[in-house]
Amino acid sequence: MFCASLFFIFQFSIFNSLKAQDIHFSMLDLDPLLFNPAYSGFFDGTGRFGVVYRNQWASVSTPFQTLTATAEVGLMRSTRNRNGLSAGLWLTGDRAGSLDYGATTTSAIASYFQALGDGSNLVSLGVEGGIGQVGFNPDNIALPETEEHFTSTHAFYPTLGAGVAWFCQWSETLYTKAGFSMRNINEPDVSYLETGDSRLARRWNLYARGEWRGWPRLGLLPVVGFQHQGAYSELVYGCDVRWYLNERPRDYLVLSAGVTGRHADAASINLAVLWHEWTFAFSYDANLSRLAEASHTLGAFELGVLYMIGKKDKKHKAMPCPIF
Repeated sequence: MFCASLFFIFQFSIFNSLKAQDIHFSMLDLDPLLFNPAYSGFFDGTGRFGVVYRNQWASVSTPFQTLTATAEVGLMRSTRNRNGLSAGLWLTGDRAGSLDYGATTTSAIASYFQALGDGSNLVSLGVEGGIGQVGFNPDNIALPETEEHFTSTHAFYPTLGAGVAWFCQWSETLYTKAGFSMRNINEPDVSYLETGDSRLARRWNLYARGEWRGWPRLGLLPVVGFQHQGAYSELVYGCDVRWYLNERPRDYLVLSAGVTGRHADAASINLAVLWHEWTFAFSYDANLSRLAEASHTLGAFELGVLYMIGKKDKKHKAMPCPIF
């Protein structure tokens, strides 16, 4: 029994180390704060609110479930000085496996953006600070007296992050944006083992998105993103097509469809409807990794809703500028 207990602790310590990673989503644009705090406030309107849900690997084991909610408001926007301030809040939570191993994070975000030159270029800086918690349910552990090996079944930790982003409106029909951010700058300890030291590694994010309105009703939106955290890296690339059915404010309606891939991991189909101030989105991942044989290529699905307050009419203007 003693050997079994030691084996359990060894296995759980490995699991604890592997889970010291951040969550991720396939629909990058629907939750921009999770990718880069500098994207806060960059929207047409006075406020933006969103919810995204992800369910992964239900065909293999107990599904990994992730939920995030974001809220942003513009604190100050000056057309004279061509700058502004924004504040945001995002909450995330995920659960995985039969032990209900999960993490929750609440972070506050502040960003400042400034137009450069003739106003076609903007630079944004963002910072964040939050509190996270990781934990598991000991009731589902079959081995006896496991509580002797843990000082607690939950651990709390602070986390810090920062980012910078650049936006450029090249013409009335073409814009690009790119950003770089670093999360978990302080590398917090998320272990609750008596002798544990499981650090949440710094997470580096690179992201670029563009839109070309080459046709009156159609737009192409290529995207590429790279994330690196500890021993893990993720490369995402793809393209969406948007069909602008109606751009009048009272009848605004846009359909979007696209395909993205995570290198050597998965391919996803992304669908969205932009209706008035609302965005409804769906994404499905087909698993292409070494787990494909066990999962039968069934990966994950995501559902998302985004709502904007005070949305402005930006007909034939590709970039959603927060000032003009």
